[in-house]
Parts: sequence; structure tokens; C-alpha cells
Amino acid sequence: MSKYTERFKLTAIATYLEDNNGFRKVAQHFDIDVSLLRRWVATHQAHSSVAPKPKNLRYSDDFKRQVVQHMREHRLSMRQTAAYFGLGQSSRIGIWEQQYYSGHPTAEQPRKPTAVPKNIKPVKPTDTQDADKPREQLLAELEYLRMENAVLKELKALRESKERSQTKKALIVAKLKDRFPLACLLALVGLARSTFYYQVKSQQKPDKDAALKEVVQRVYHQEKGLYGYRRVALSIRRQGTMVNKKVVERLMAGMGLQSVVRRKKYRSYRGTVGKIAANLLERNFIAQRPNQKWVTDVTEFKVAQQKFYLSPVMDLYNGEIVAYETASRPSYRLVGNMLDKALDCLGDEPKLVIHSDQGWQYQQAQYRDTLKRHGVKQSMSRKGNCLDNAAMESFFGTLKSEFFYLKRFENVEDLKAGLDEYIRYYNEDRIKLKLGGLSPVEYRAQAAS
Repeated sequence: MSKYTERFKLTAIATYLEDNNGFRKVAQHFDIDVSLLRRWVATHQAHSSVAPKPKNLRYSDDFKRQVVQHMREHRLSMRQTAAYFGLGQSSRIGIWEQQYYSGHPTAEQPRKPTAVPKNIKPVKPTDTQDADKPREQLLAELEYLRMENAVLKELKALRESKERSQTKKALIVAKLKDRFPLACLLALVGLARSTFYYQVKSQQKPDKDAALKEVVQRVYHQEKGLYGYRRVALSIRRQGTMVNKKVVERLMAGMGLQSVVRRKKYRSYRGTVGKIAANLLERNFIAQRPNQKWVTDVTEFKVAQQKFYLSPVMDLYNGEIVAYETASRPSYRLVGNMLDKALDCLGDEPKLVIHSDQGWQYQQAQYRDTLKRHGVKQSMSRKGNCLDNAAMESFFGTLKSEFFYLKRFENVEDLKAGLDEYIRYYNEDRIKLKLGGLSPVEYRAQAAS
């Protein structure tokens, strides 16, 4: 005698054929071997006495009676019987069974979906019980709910767009007016008929800002997203096109263009004045001529578990990086080499002040002696107060936001090459608002001519 009954086998086969879960899941569900289930299904498909019936086929009364009798004789469920005879739905067997025992086996009639007559307008549902409402009112309320659901779906799709509320409503109504009455849609979204037609007409007009949008996009992507609307407007004006920055701001907001640079604010302790040198700069970061005020500092990068240091010096006249040095260690040589490079291009111009924080490198006798020999005055920030050297800190923030945080570096060699390229770009190509839309090198050349 077989370990599994015929009824158990048919149940497993029917589950596999109907649920489409695969042999492994069905076998795990019934706690049987996968190969055994495969053999049952193959045997059933090869020796099934009745071929699968196509969908939407009208069955004869004899066939229905045969199905019901087979189910009762073998004590099968409707699902098992449907799998055995290749029927798509098992629920129809229950209908045939009722018809068989009532003595009136008639062909089943397909159920048609309820259609709302075209002359019924949507009506907002009331608090009255549904049993007390006539059929026409129920259909009208059903149509209203369908209309409301369609409007909510369209509103959800437009929620992320930058369009104004009136424009969104007009778009929704224009899309659904073929399915629902226009007057009902306008009342539901709260839009006047005249406003709807005005919005439709305005949307059909050509975009007057299409050409300017192309220019804005080109400048934005050319600068790799580093420019906000102010510098984008300056770049466009430099190309000969007069445009207001507010217009550029509106167009960039509509196109979803935003500077990738994240602004940061820094607050620190206001400490005491250092003993090595006084604070001669006193946060006056405006210079009247080149090589009048310099600022310097050291910043750290970390790439691939290695640290890398940059020591630049900036001329406050035009924000240009006069010289810089990089190293893998923050030794004095890093600052000393930077200072030698900067002083070599200084010439014989007197009255230069170089400002720094109270870092140990700037307190070294060698550093102070080099400044004294070249007639350069030393200035230092108060202890723990980076605001006294805000110009240099601002450059470090710009450098890391526009360059370091936006890229991935495999090693310090890649970082050094990138720093060289960025500082060249910062001096020669990157425009600044306070320089009238010129780069530091362009501003210095213009002042010298």
C-alpha cells in the first residue's frame, strides 16, 4: 500500500499547479521530497483523463455532471477537482454542484461589472444609510468616490513637482475631464472654470525662458554643480547676456539645480592674544594693493588611512593662493618651504603683514627670523579663535566642499594631483562675487593694466 493517499497526492499537485510557487516551496510545505513531487506532477499531466480546458469556454451539461460526480465519488475538494480536469477556477465547480443537486444544470453566465449610466452625475455621499437610498443615488455617490480617488492619485503624482497649486489643479482636471464631468471636477478641486481655461491656454504657450534655461544648465554642469545662482548669473553676464540673479534663482529652482556645496558655520572660543606676535590684522581682511596682507594656515586630509597636509598662503587683495606646499607630515619643512616659495615671488615690496594662528610652526625661531630678514611683520590670532583667521578658514571650507568631499581618492598621490588642479582652477577660473565676477588672477591683471 502506498505511503501517501490519492487525495494527498492530488492536493499537492493542485497546490503546485495553482499557486506557481515552484517544486521546492510546495514540497517543503507538504514535507515531501522534491523529486517525488516532480514525479507526481509529471504522471498527472501525462495520464490526466481530461485535457486542460481553454478559458472562457462554455461547458456542456454532461461535462459539468461528470466533474461533479468525479468529485463526489473520489471525495475530492473543488480545488483538487479543478486541477484534475484542468479548470482555471475551482469556484465554478461549486456552482455546478448546486445546479446538479437542484436538478437544473444550466450553463453559467459570466458576471458583468456594474456600469454607471452616462446620465448620472457624481454626487457627494450623504450620511443617510445606504439601505434607504435609491439605486440612482448610490450609483451617483459611487461615481463621485471614483472621481475623488482619481484626483487624489493624480495629486500624489504631482506632489514632488515644482508647479504652483493652480497649475497642478489644472493639470489634474485636464487629465480626468474625459472620464468625469468637467463641472464636477472643477468643484472637487476648487478651481474656477475661467482659471482652468487660462491655465490650459498658458501651458500651450511656448516657454519664453527656454533659451536662458539651456544657458543656465550649461553653466551649472560646466562648473560641476559648484556654482549657486549668484555665480551662475555672473558667468552668464560675462558671456554678454544681461540677466538678473533672481531670474536665474527662479529658473534653477524650477529645474531642480542646486549647488552641491553645503554651507557651514563655525563658532569657537574667543581666547587671549598670543605672546609671540600681536594680532595686527584684527579681522580687517580688506587689502588696498597686492602683497599688503597675507594669511596662512595648515589643513589636514585623510585618504586610505593616511594623512596629508596642505599649507597655503593667500593674498587678501584678490584671494589668490600665492604659494602652497604639501607633505605627508606636519613638520616645519612643510611651512618653511611654503614661506620660501611665497617670499621668492614677493620682490622688494615693503609693508607686508602675514597672519596665522598660534600653531607651533609659526612660533619657531627659524620662521620668525625669515620674516624679519625680508621685512615682513608677523601677526597672530588669539588662542583658540579661528575667526581671527576667517579668510583662510573660508578657503579651506570652500576647498573641501567643492573638491575633497565630492570625490573619492584611492591614495595620497591622487589627492595631491587633484589639489594642484583645484588650486589652479581657484586662482585662474573660479569667479568670485566680491571681485565683480572675475577670478583672482583676472582681477589682479585688470588692476595692473
